[in-house]
Amino acid sequence: MRLLHAIALLGGAGAGLAAALWLVGRLDPAPMPRADAWGTEIRDRSGALLGLAPAPGGVWRFQTNPAEVSHLLTQLLVAVEDQRFGRDPGIDPPAILRAAAQWARSGHVVSGGSTLTMQVAKLLDPRPRSLPAKALEAARAVDLWSRLPPDRILGLWLSLAPFGGNLVGVEAASWAYFGKPPGELDAAASALLVALPRRPEALRPDRHPAAARRVRDRILRLAEQRGLLTPAETEAALAEPVPTARLPMPRVVPQLLAGIHHPPVFATTLDAGTQSALTALARGTLGRLPPHVALAVMIADLPSRHVRAVWAGDWGDGARAGSVDLTRALRSPGSALKPFLYGLAFSDGLAGPDTLLADGPENFGGYTPEDFTNRFAGRVTATEALQRSLNLPAVGLLARYGALRFAAALAAAGEPLRLPPGAEPSLPIILGGGGQTLRGLMALYAGLATDGRVVPVTLQPGPSNSGLPMLTPEAAQTIAAILTRPLPGGGPAEGIAWKTGTSWGDRDNWAMGFDRAHVVGVWVGRPDGTAMDGGSASDHALPVLAGVFGLLPPAPVASRETTTATLQPLSLRVAPDADPLRLLFPPQGAVIAGMGSLDLRAMGGARPLSFLVDGAPVPSLPPLRDTEWTPPGPGFYRVTVLDAGGAAVHAAIRVENQP
Repeated sequence: MRLLHAIALLGGAGAGLAAALWLVGRLDPAPMPRADAWGTEIRDRSGALLGLAPAPGGVWRFQTNPAEVSHLLTQLLVAVEDQRFGRDPGIDPPAILRAAAQWARSGHVVSGGSTLTMQVAKLLDPRPRSLPAKALEAARAVDLWSRLPPDRILGLWLSLAPFGGNLVGVEAASWAYFGKPPGELDAAASALLVALPRRPEALRPDRHPAAARRVRDRILRLAEQRGLLTPAETEAALAEPVPTARLPMPRVVPQLLAGIHHPPVFATTLDAGTQSALTALARGTLGRLPPHVALAVMIADLPSRHVRAVWAGDWGDGARAGSVDLTRALRSPGSALKPFLYGLAFSDGLAGPDTLLADGPENFGGYTPEDFTNRFAGRVTATEALQRSLNLPAVGLLARYGALRFAAALAAAGEPLRLPPGAEPSLPIILGGGGQTLRGLMALYAGLATDGRVVPVTLQPGPSNSGLPMLTPEAAQTIAAILTRPLPGGGPAEGIAWKTGTSWGDRDNWAMGFDRAHVVGVWVGRPDGTAMDGGSASDHALPVLAGVFGLLPPAPVASRETTTATLQPLSLRVAPDADPLRLLFPPQGAVIAGMGSLDLRAMGGARPLSFLVDGAPVPSLPPLRDTEWTPPGPGFYRVTVLDAGGAAVHAAIRVENQP
């Protein structure tokens, strides 16, 4: 109806031309932008803009609607480009007829007669200047005008207009030249952005400032003539210089979006204030570290596991692998997994906070670990051994609990250790002999800080999943109480539980910590995996952890009575069986024909038993000594059964297709 009314108002030849063009445009409409044509606006938990990420190909182009742009800019645009915008049906028939006559006389396009809607049609499908191209633009403009409201058409122009180089659209140009969103542009800035799309390369202010200023000033004077600016406002705008250089785009943790397509608006759980403070802290820390040493930090809220702030690497610093998301990098955790071994051992009754453990030289079947200080404490309580991160007590405890069983517990909680292909978990895993990521450790320590359930930390809003159990709530509280003590060298006075980890050769320095409201993880190291020059996690990572907690509001601290209660020894839940653990079926070397389910059966050992195939847990009921497993296909498999005392038996089998 809107189109018919506009055509009727044109009358005569104009009405006939519009009707004919509408039919052509409907048969060959302008293509709309693809979903992946846009860059991404990254917004924090309250909707505030945190940063921008370019569209594929490195083009800065963002979806923009008129409500997000300075009202004066849209007024100037209509006044300069198309005063009848929204009233005529997407074309100006007299201007089109005049352009056709000029082409007939000269043999080339002299004037375009383009409306804003015709410009949008061209921006949607650019073609070389010619009369047929102009005719198609006009036809498509009438079709666009018949289907889209004026604000949508104006939004397409604001999103697709060229501004030189890799800048497309008003939002990109506004940030690049003025460092602010388009809704905050003043008269001088608005006039410049209206001028640039006319000749985007020839008028680029960073290359041709004088030419850009001349056109901007003409538009400002036109705005005064048409009553959009007062004389005083015009003079003030004319006095403003044009920008002569592009500004850096606002960016936040660009590694998170690198190589991944995201919607035009990417909502996150980040908090703008905390993110800004963490960025400043990280940059200050990097300034004190050697050039090739990198840093990664995460802060997540408890109990939601929503990431509050993150530093994933120094973007643009090749020496520090700045384009890599270091929160996902697989590194040796050093001693950072010891609290989980102690928690599992406490849960199973193998030890308690006051259990005496040996800290002295010992040979574990050819494996002779050393302490970081090369000194031994003799007999110490489990509490002291964990607080001091002593190596020999942890290895001895793992020997009793079972390395394979410990690795299976991590895998069952959703954060498996990464080992070299074909390698079996063994005692060195408790000292860093496996791979883990900062995100994985964040999930584990968040479980330690709450109820023992492991839930991945997340950067996107929404309810968290229920997680997977690793420790009992009682064991998690006990370990948290053991790790809660003052941070060395200052930082928050109390209420922080923390643990460090240093991998072999000082390649990785970790500091993990939590209070009742936040969990924080810090990694310091060389991304290429080579050793740093001296020091340990206490020297490099722990001061950063203290600094991060200094940025956060203090959390409520548990009372002394509650903390003391959680340190009481846990009751024994497992009584070892005298009957040794055996795997009855399948036997070692079995060749099994057929692809149906297999009955895995064991005998003896201390219940509950755990069944694994190629290191992956097989669901089973704790009171039983059997379970079912269906092979995913023919091939070789390793079946393992573990008992509660850490004993393990294996059988290598082969499954064949049924002949």
